[in-house]
Amino acid sequence: MGIQDIIEGKKQWRAHMARVKALPPDYRIVYKEMQKYLFKVGPVDLSDGPLLPGIVEFFEEGAAAGKGVLELIGSDVAAFCDELVKDSRTYADVYQESISGNPGTADT
Repeated sequence: MGIQDIIEGKKQWRAHMARVKALPPDYRIVYKEMQKYLFKVGPVDLSDGPLLPGIVEFFEEGAAAGKGVLELIGSDVAAFCDELVKDSRTYADVYQESISGNPGTADT
């Protein structure tokens, strides 16, 4: 990864966070909680994948339609997040592969 990649990544992240800041307050609060949860759960491609921008886009559409954030995702934010990443490879999978000695064959 070169310096240009790092600079471009920072620009993209700042633009992403500017979109988050433009959301209504209730959406921002739920997004921040989802972000914290997803960083703990650890999908491997979270930082450069389509998940976080997709959530922001989904929230922007919901806010434009005049819906409350809990109308979109339900009252259990963690369950919503778990459903989003259920088929994603996580750092827990990577760890399990490393201790089992079978790279690419997580049993979880």
